[in-house]
Amino acid sequence: MFGHLGFPEILIIMVIILLLFGAKRIPEIAGSMGKGIREFKKNINDASRDLTGDANRYDNRAIPPAGPDAEHRPVAEDEAAREPKRLI
Repeated sequence: MFGHLGFPEILIIMVIILLLFGAKRIPEIAGSMGKGIREFKKNINDASRDLTGDANRYDNRAIPPAGPDAEHRPVAEDEAAREPKRLI
């Protein structure tokens, strides 16, 4: 993403940031950015743990395997279920 930025470009960007925000505000901005990134990573990890926890909670062992002696029950076919309903 930033592969084309060399040292002179980065130095110019840092000088512009220094002029815009001042020397006193830069540590505050960097600290708040660090907290924001930390909070973002924490939320991503929590969401990932929630999703994998839900996946592990529903274990497939409760579903019996289908085999040759599995019971076959045909679905009842209704005349109304096959034809679409008319709105008018």
